[in-house]
Amino acid sequence: MKVTVDGITVEVPPGSNVLQACEAAGKEIPRFCYHDRLSVAGNCRMCLVEIEKAPPKPISSCSYPAADGMVVHTDSKMVRAARRGVMEFLLINHPLDCPICDQGGECDLQDQAMGYGMDHSRYAENKRAVADKYLGPLIKTVMTRCIHCTRCIRFSAEIAGVPELGATSRGESMEVGPYVERALTSELSGNMIDICPVGALTSKPYAFVARPWELRKTDSIDVLDAVGANIRIDARGPEVLRILPRVNDDVNEEWLADKSRFALDGLKRRRLDGCWVRRDGRLVRSSWEEAFGAIAARLHGLRGDRIGAVAGNLADCESMLALRDLMASLGSANLDCRQDGSVADVSRRDFYTFNTTIAGIEEADAVLLIGTNPRHEAPLVNARIRKRWMALAGRLPVFGIGPAADLTYHVTWLGDSPRALAALADPGQAATQALRAAKRPMLILGAGALARADGAAVLAAAWQVAAENGLLTPDWHGFNVLHHAAARVGALDLRFLPGPRGKPLAGMLEGGVDLLWLLGADEFDMARIGAGTFVVYQGHHGDRGAARADVILPGAAYTEKNGTYVNTEGRVQRGYFAVYPPGQAREDWKILRAFSEHIDRRLPYDAIGAVRARMEQLNPVFARPDVSPRFGASDLTAPQGDAAALTGAPFVLPFTTYYQTDPISRASPTMAECVATVGRTALAVAAE
Repeated sequence: MKVTVDGITVEVPPGSNVLQACEAAGKEIPRFCYHDRLSVAGNCRMCLVEIEKAPPKPISSCSYPAADGMVVHTDSKMVRAARRGVMEFLLINHPLDCPICDQGGECDLQDQAMGYGMDHSRYAENKRAVADKYLGPLIKTVMTRCIHCTRCIRFSAEIAGVPELGATSRGESMEVGPYVERALTSELSGNMIDICPVGALTSKPYAFVARPWELRKTDSIDVLDAVGANIRIDARGPEVLRILPRVNDDVNEEWLADKSRFALDGLKRRRLDGCWVRRDGRLVRSSWEEAFGAIAARLHGLRGDRIGAVAGNLADCESMLALRDLMASLGSANLDCRQDGSVADVSRRDFYTFNTTIAGIEEADAVLLIGTNPRHEAPLVNARIRKRWMALAGRLPVFGIGPAADLTYHVTWLGDSPRALAALADPGQAATQALRAAKRPMLILGAGALARADGAAVLAAAWQVAAENGLLTPDWHGFNVLHHAAARVGALDLRFLPGPRGKPLAGMLEGGVDLLWLLGADEFDMARIGAGTFVVYQGHHGDRGAARADVILPGAAYTEKNGTYVNTEGRVQRGYFAVYPPGQAREDWKILRAFSEHIDRRLPYDAIGAVRARMEQLNPVFARPDVSPRFGASDLTAPQGDAAALTGAPFVLPFTTYYQTDPISRASPTMAECVATVGRTALAVAAE
C-alpha cells in the first residue's frame, strides 16, 4: 500500500496503521498508550492526525488502519490544536512534582508537554488524588501521576501472562491497580517501569538515588541466566546504580527479567576485596604474594592428576581459558564446568545448544518441554513461547514432561518422569500426533533434566523423539537444550571438561584431588570436598566456595571486567567494563596469568586481545561475536547414551526459588525480600 504523509509517499505492508505509516515516512507522532509490542488501546488520543477524505476531525493514528492512496497530515493547524487540547486534559490532574519524581529526565509526559503542549493551563480546579497501590518490593507507585494509558495492564496480561492489574471504576473515579492488593508475582514485572510513560510506576530500590544525567552508561550482557539479555549498566563513581535492558530483537527484544534488573545491590555486599589465607584453621588477610606463595607451596611436588579445577556458572570465557591453560601447564586433565553433574556430549555443538534460536520460537507450531520450567530458568524464553501462543490465539499445542507448573500459557502435562518420553513412540498419543502434524515443531530439554544418573539416556531419548517426530529437517532444527548457567555453553565450547584420564567433578570430590581450584564455583555441596583437599577459591563473593577455601583470590564481577559469554543458543556476546572492582580484586584471567608467572609456567598472553585470539584457535565460534546463524539438522546421528536406559525417577527442577540462584542474587537484600514476599503471597492465594 502507498500512503502519503506530509507530501512523502511511502509503502507499508497490509495491516499497518496510520501511525506506522507516519513513522515509515520519518515523522514523529507523539503517543502515550501506543506501544509497538502491545495491543492497541487508543486511550490517550495524543497521536491525532488529519486524513484527507476522512471525517473532518482529528483521528487517532494508532487505531486507524492505513489504506492505499491515503493522504495524511501530521502538522496541520487542526492537529496542533487537537494535541494541545489533549495535553491540557492530561495535565489537569497530573501533580506538579517533577523535581521529586524519579521519572524526571526520562519522562514521556515531560518531553511531549514541551513539544506539543500549551504554555499555560485554563484550569484552576483542585487536582484529584489517588491512593498509592502496593505492588511488592520492586515497583514503587504514585498513582496520582497515572494518565490511564493502560500499558502496564496490557503488559501484565499479554507479555507477562499474569493478569494481576486492571482498571476499576469509570470516568474521574477510574484507578489502575491490582485487583487484590498484594505483590506482583511475574518474573518480568520490572518492565512495567520501562513502559510507564509517566512517574506512576518507578523502581522502588532506585527511588531518590540518582538522576539520569549523573550516570555513566555502559552496554553489557546479563549473566544471571543463560539467555544473555542485552543490558545497559548505569553507574556513578564506583557503584552500579541501575541495570536496564537494551533492545535486541533476536535475544531479549526490549525486556529484562526481574532478577537481572534488581539483584544489582548484591554487587556491593559480601564482596571479596582482598586475599585470604587459612592459618591455624582461620582465614586471615594476606597480600597477593603471600596467597600465591601458599598455593605454590601446596602445588610443590604434586602430580598433575592430583590437581583439579571447576568453573562456576558466572565465569567469563577468558578466565575459563586461562584456568584451562594453567591446568594444562601443570599436567592436569581434571576439569569440569558442570557443578550439577549434568551430562554433556560435545562431539557436536547442536547436542548442547538452543538450535531453533530464541527468535525462532516465533516460527514454532508445536512445543514439547522436557524437565524444565522456563518461567524460572529463562523468563525471557518463556515470554517468547507465550508470545507465539498468543499469536496463534492460544492454539499452539504445548506439551510438558516434568513437574506441572503455571507457565502463563496452557500446557498439557504428559507425566513427571522420563518414561513419558518412551510413550511418545506411540503414534496414537495426542502429543505424538500434534508433533508429527506440525510443520515446525520444537523440543526444549532443560539442563536440569541432564543432571541425573540417567542423564545420558534422557539426552539420547529426547534426540530420538525429535528425530522420529519431524523436529529435525534440512531447514529446521527443533532440538534445543535450555541452559540456566551463563558460563555453561562457553565452557563446553572451550572443552572445559575432563580430558583423557581426567576426573569429572564427582571424581575430584571426596579425596579425588589434593588441590582443587574453584573459579567462582559455589553451586555444589562443599561438604563433599575431602577434608585433606587444599581449596583455592577465586571469585567475587563470599559465598559457599569461599567459606570452604584455604586461599581466597578476589576476582571481578561481570560489571567490573571485559568478558565474553556464550548464551544458551550459542551466541557469542561481550560484556564491558563499567566500574572498577573493589579493593585488591582483579580480572580473573589476569590473576591466573600473574600466578602462572609466579610458578614459572607463564601463560602466553598479556592482553585480552591475545586471550581472545587463543580462544579463536580452540574454537572458531569465538571469532563471530553477536552472530547466531540458523541451521537445519543435516546430521541425524544421535548423541551418546542408551535411550532405553530411562528410569522412572521424576524430574527435579534445578531451582527451588527464582530469585536466589547465584552468589550475586543470594547477596541481594532486594532478592531476599522478594523471596519472603512471594512466600507471603502464596499463603494469601491459598487462603483465598
